[in-house]
Amino acid sequence: MQTMTQAVRAYQISSAHRSPREQEAEVFQSVNGALRATRDQGPIARVRALADNRRLWTTVIDLVRDPANSLPAELRASIVSVGLTVQREMDRERPDFDFLISINENIAAGLSGRG
Repeated sequence: MQTMTQAVRAYQISSAHRSPREQEAEVFQSVNGALRATRDQGPIARVRALADNRRLWTTVIDLVRDPANSLPAELRASIVSVGLTVQREMDRERPDFDFLISINENIAAGLSGRG
């Protein structure tokens, strides 16, 4: 239990030194790591990676649709459009992992200021 407490504390300390945008970019990068690692593996691993990506994009869409979101309406609409495209791709029988990874990389780059 002490190890878990130490890990949580270490994460909290490291998070304090990164902006929310950097932390959001890390979420996309983490999901991408799983997509990359599993795209050529068995179906269970791919389904898990896709489920994580789906949760990420469902959350993103919900957040930008929130009327209290301060992003410009045009940007919010564009993000929702991208999110729905990602979800449609994930609904396909054989989703294009390279496409999904590319979208997530672009979003992460934009959030971290590299895009």
